[in-house]
Amino acid sequence: MHPVPGLSPEAHAAEGALFALADAGKAQTAARYFQSAPGQYGEGDLFLGIRVPVIRETARQFNTLTLDDCAALLQSPYNEVRLFALDILTRRFAKGKEPVQTSVFECVLQQRRRINNWNLVDGVGPYITGPYLLKRDRSILWQWAQSPVLWERRLAVLSTFAFIRAGDLDDALKLYAQLLTDPHDLMHKACGWMLRELGKRDEARLLAFLQTHYTALPRTTLRYAIEKFTPEQRAAMLRGEFSFW
Repeated sequence: MHPVPGLSPEAHAAEGALFALADAGKAQTAARYFQSAPGQYGEGDLFLGIRVPVIRETARQFNTLTLDDCAALLQSPYNEVRLFALDILTRRFAKGKEPVQTSVFECVLQQRRRINNWNLVDGVGPYITGPYLLKRDRSILWQWAQSPVLWERRLAVLSTFAFIRAGDLDDALKLYAQLLTDPHDLMHKACGWMLRELGKRDEARLLAFLQTHYTALPRTTLRYAIEKFTPEQRAAMLRGEFSFW
């Protein structure tokens, strides 16, 4: 085990509780699933082998940890410990008033380099960064979208989930268009997923986007975006045929 040095007694107890739940076999499976081998997107990430529901239940038991405690736990090399800290931050944000939400957002902003696998990003974007930016200046999203760091680019995309839920689609579509040439398949999947969610709210805008950008759309993005259509409709759209709508 690799404990984080200098933790408060409360954070140390939380880390110990997670270490006690470790399962070596599940850890190996998780390491493969999250591609942590050299040269893979999650290179260097370590795992304890704890399932997400168990992490969340443990986080509820330590819900009084401070933001500083959460920031300290985010320094852990173990994915599950970082996920644990982010789960506490997510619930703190959801229940908090504006000053608390601002503090949580700033914590995430400062620690974003520790939010460095897709399960961590996907737990933060729709529930902290997106909701916080919904009625504020969004220029930081465009900075993240241009970042050389994969996880910052994915955070930009997943943040738009909050916009989509609010029926605010313009910036989301602009962002996806900007990222069409992103080199990483994880980004193609993220954009396709968000387009699929957008289509549940406004099918016409989804179809217009797909038709406009069809020749530049990564195939993965297109397949994810059209999952909810009928097999016949999907086959037509994969051929670039939208005229029958």
